[in-house]
Formats: sequence, structure tokens, C-alpha cells
Amino acid sequence: MNEPLSHDFASLTLDPALQQGVQALGYTKMTPVQAGSLPAILAGRDLIAQAPTGSGKTAAFGLGLLHRLDPAQGATQALVLCPTRELADQVGKQLRKLAFAIPNLKLSILCGGMPLGPQLASLEHAPHVVVGTPGRIQELLRKRALNLSALRTLVFDEADRMLDMGFEEPIREIVGKTPKSRQGLLFSATFPEAVREISRGLLREPMEVTVEGDEQHVAIDQRFYEAEQTKKTPLLAALLLQYKPESCVVFCNMRRDVDEVAASLAHYGFTALALHGDMEQRDRDEVLVRFANRSCTVLVASDVAARGLDVKELAMVVNYDMPPDPDIYVHRIGRTGRAGNEGMALSLCGPREQARASQIEERQGLPLIWYKATPLAGKASGVPAAAMVTLRIDAGRTDKLRPGDILGALTGDAGLKADAVGKIDVFATRSYVAVARAQAAPALARLREGKIKGRKFRVSRM
Repeated sequence: MNEPLSHDFASLTLDPALQQGVQALGYTKMTPVQAGSLPAILAGRDLIAQAPTGSGKTAAFGLGLLHRLDPAQGATQALVLCPTRELADQVGKQLRKLAFAIPNLKLSILCGGMPLGPQLASLEHAPHVVVGTPGRIQELLRKRALNLSALRTLVFDEADRMLDMGFEEPIREIVGKTPKSRQGLLFSATFPEAVREISRGLLREPMEVTVEGDEQHVAIDQRFYEAEQTKKTPLLAALLLQYKPESCVVFCNMRRDVDEVAASLAHYGFTALALHGDMEQRDRDEVLVRFANRSCTVLVASDVAARGLDVKELAMVVNYDMPPDPDIYVHRIGRTGRAGNEGMALSLCGPREQARASQIEERQGLPLIWYKATPLAGKASGVPAAAMVTLRIDAGRTDKLRPGDILGALTGDAGLKADAVGKIDVFATRSYVAVARAQAAPALARLREGKIKGRKFRVSRM
């Protein structure tokens, strides 16, 4: 009789320093994807895993690649490829937390959309771990600035999105620069044939792990609405006024629709922003900051751009366009209703999209529930304002600025109560702080008149 699989992290044969990282993050029980994959990863097996967002896959491959590292060896031993810079930043932060007790560990995040010079400088002493986007990693390899000859673990995170973005050629070139003996770990939210095909050439007899996202969607109220294409935007506005979600992501299939829908919602009076891959990196960063800190209530996004989104409590997801694959639908709606919270997913289905709705129905094995709503006619009234406003400070880490300095300036000289100050994000050359809407004007005025850490900086309202 087989022993049941243990879901305790303590049951894993991890280095004591990694157990400290696990404990510091408050992890005790493994998620299904962690329990299914970690024993094989730690044993050195190649792996292909299908798991939805929020399933704990970063900790699964993170513990695996850190377990195989030798910090005394000054060479790049692990590489994680991600589709976007936002996701790479997210993965890098998580790995640093897991590895905090490993002395002298160097981790570099190497992504496109950032100046090349500082990244070349950071590679003069090889990092143990590199997290990056395929295009930039390919560029650094061609410049011979990055050496993967000592690589022990290669991770493909969100493999489906990397292929959607046209990264197959860079991925194959990167793989060709790695030792045949290295371990390969591929994680994907969806599992189309393109992912299966490329995995055959990248992995050696991989173990397969599948974690269905459906069980996480019990707390999600899924509602479907029939809508003519020309009526979708006024219907969306009417639904947002009806449900008044504190935070909502609206998914469009095409980038041009992202901009049009966001502009239309802003015209109605909603605090709506667009997010897609054609935007400049700084603009994407600012949109993500404003949505995460609650100074924007509606984010209109493409699937690829939203992969880097890190919002713990998302009230609603809307499919403005029906996704072309049922797995993408599962992945989209899996962003709401997490951690025991209730969530809502609305889908606007045009006459030409009925076949896609039927595929979702078949995938879930349950009939879809259809609702009726009247599109908004004319102007919108009673549009809820975002709870917070973002102030931008033209200074950051290079100015030795820390979140505590900004909080101190607001609660000290500016006279705000601590509960009026929200999320604070400090980047290299700029910082962002969310302030309660009613306090935004006096906070801005006092920050402009006063000083932060004894110095005056330019401050503006976004």
C-alpha cells in the first residue's frame, strides 16, 4: 500500500538555510503543485507542470534551484526565463526571500526595457541565479557577457506566454548554450500543443504534474452576458456601475481594444488605465503601481501584460472578449476569489463568440449561467472614485530613499495619520505613495513645501 503524499514542508530534505526561508515566509503546508513536483525536482528530475496563477509554483521551482546551488562556486548555476519584466521582478523578489539565509548569494534580474550598461556591469562577477526575459538573455549571451556553461537548473516560467510573444527562437538559442546535464523545469498555466512540442526538445523524460484551477474557483460567481460587439463598452460601464467593484481587471484579446476600452471607461468617469506590451516600461510600471495601491479601480489589460500583476485581493474579472482557449478563461478568472475571498467573473459574449462559450461549458462540465443587463445610455452618474491617489516623488533608491523616509515625511511634517497612507513603492530613481483621496491635496502641498530626509524633491500628483 502506497504511503500518502506528505504536504508538510518539514518532510522535504531541504538545506537548513532553505528551511529558514520557508519558515520566514510562513509556509507550513505545501500547495498541490508543490507537493506534486518538489520531491521530483529535489531528486533532479526534469519536470513539466501545468498550474494556474497563485498556485505556488514560484516556491516550487525556487526551492529546487536554490537546493542545487553551491554558493562557493562563482558561476551562474540557475536561470529562470519569464515572459515579462514584471513577472521577472516578482520571481526575483520571491527567490531573494527564500534565499535570505544563504550567505553571499548573488541574484540578478536581467530584462529588456532597461539600460544595458548596468546589467553588463553586474555580470562582471557572475551571479549565482539569473532571472530574465528571453530577448535580453539572448543579447547578453551573444555579447559573451553571460556564461551558462556551469548551469545546473533551467526554468521556463509561463512557457505558454513566452511562445505567444514569439520567444521560441531566443529560447532555443539559450538552451543551446546550456550543458546537457542541467535540470529543466517547465511551468505553464495552459498547455497548448506548441508548449508540448517545444518541451520535447528542452526536457529529458520529464515527469508531468497537472494542477487543475477549477477547485480554486468555488468562491467565484461566474456570470455570462450576451452582447453585440458595438454594445459591449456601454454594457461594461453599466455592469461596473451595478456591481461597483473596488478593483477590476478587464481582459481584451487585442492590444488596440485595450486602449479603446480604457479610454471609453475614462470618458464615462471611471478611474481606468490600459496595460499592454506596446507601452514603454516606465508607463507599465506606473500603471501596475497605481492599480496595486488602489488609486485606479479598473485595469484594462491584455493577457500577456497582466502576467506580472501582483494584487492579493481582486474583486472582479471581466472578459470583454471571450478568450480563444478554455484554459485561458480558467487562468483569467483564477485571479479573483483567492485566499478564501469571494470573487466575481463577468463575460461579455458576442454572437460570433458562442462557440468559445460552449468550449468553456464543456471544460467546466457545468452549464453556464446567463444574465441580462441593459447597456448604459448617455452619461454615467454615481461612478465610484478610487479610494487612493498616487503621489510621485522624483527620487528613489539611488538617493538612499526608503519607504520609512516617505512615511515619516507624510506623518510628520505633512501631518497625515498613518492610516491615510497606503502602499509605498521605491524604484531606482522615483518613488510612489498612495494617499487617501481626501488627504491628497494637503499631502501634496506639504511635501512640496517641506523636505524628505532633509532634502527637497519634486513631487507630483498622478
